[in-house]
Amino acid sequence: MPQSTENRDWLEHLFQTGVAATQPRATLPAFLPDDAPKGRNIVLGAGKASAEMAAVANEHLLGPTVGVVATRYGHGARSTTGDIRIIEAGHPVPDKNSVAAATDMLELAASAGPNDRVFFLISGGGSALICSPIDGVTLDEKQRVTRHLLHSGANIAEINRVRKHLSNVKGGRLAAATSGAELHTFVISDVVGDDSADVASGPSIGDTSSTQEALDVLERYSLPNRQAITDALRKAKAVIPRPHPVHLIANAGTALNAVAEDVRQKNWQPIIVGDAIEGDATAVGCEHASLAKSHRAENDRIALISGGELTVTIRNKLGRGGPNLEYLTSLMIHLDGAAGIQAIACDSDGVDGSEDNAGGYISETSLARAKDADLNPAEILAANNSYELFSVLGDLVVTGPTLTNVNDIRIVLVDPGASAKTTSSQERADSA
Repeated sequence: MPQSTENRDWLEHLFQTGVAATQPRATLPAFLPDDAPKGRNIVLGAGKASAEMAAVANEHLLGPTVGVVATRYGHGARSTTGDIRIIEAGHPVPDKNSVAAATDMLELAASAGPNDRVFFLISGGGSALICSPIDGVTLDEKQRVTRHLLHSGANIAEINRVRKHLSNVKGGRLAAATSGAELHTFVISDVVGDDSADVASGPSIGDTSSTQEALDVLERYSLPNRQAITDALRKAKAVIPRPHPVHLIANAGTALNAVAEDVRQKNWQPIIVGDAIEGDATAVGCEHASLAKSHRAENDRIALISGGELTVTIRNKLGRGGPNLEYLTSLMIHLDGAAGIQAIACDSDGVDGSEDNAGGYISETSLARAKDADLNPAEILAANNSYELFSVLGDLVVTGPTLTNVNDIRIVLVDPGASAKTTSSQERADSA
């Protein structure tokens, strides 16, 4: 069953509009100083956008500039970073390169003097990319803890709480390693609420959580063989980094507002449902289907725009797919072929879950095309296998690394005037 590509093309354009609004080249230059320090510019960073942030900093900073920045494999800068060295490392589980990056950053931070300026370039994904375990904890143990929490149902705030307390660089410890230098932090936020201390676990920003709170997370999610980890946490010393300017240069709102403006220019009514939506992807997909159908019933020609960070309830550890595809599968099921509704849902960093896609697309024909291909979306959703569904339908959205990260961008177009290309399953049953 064919589908119209007109709105799919526009939806992908809208997603890219949101992404472009949050990229370092569009956001960082206005925040950088226009004079040179007496000494050096020292650039330290971590995150999926941080290599590109380093390239922009290298272009705009005046005076000698050196640095070390860690990013995910494949997320390197598109232009030169000069003497700012880029290290690609593991994500979401740290690896040996994560340790090397943290070691080099701590060494460079310790070399900073009173005539230097230190710039921390922080974006989402950085928690795994720099790893310096506290005394009594090895890289293997840090990897074990991370994997366990990622598969246990712990949310990202809980995972990062533990990461901070197990680290010599997170929770402000990287900034604390500097001595007397002028400090600045620039943040592209991927966390709901935009607390900069939570982005990449805040290597330049002090942690307000307690050791006991980290221990509570390990107990809550039943980390096995945790005595050595517990002992190391209790012995670790807290640090207080020096206060300094922290600049939030882009977040989910930046992306969604850009999308809304583009929608408005095309004479559609944009409705930003929320830029901080959390919860189970399947449940949110169901909620948004109801919302879309209610607007369709009122003959509203609108675009429902939302962001935030959805989660997946893992029932099948061998399943393939991420929160955006699970959201879209649920949306598809609950829309039940309703005419005039199409949607896109993608992660702004270009990676939905652990696969090669940013997300996917659905139209009013998706459910019928799935059934024509002998696929049962409900069974696929229950098996966490949504990647297979969208791959067969040809409705994966693949962008590659976008060099930014402000979480998900979801857009649902509701056009009551669109002619029906298919009927709902209930309507087909009623006419049989």
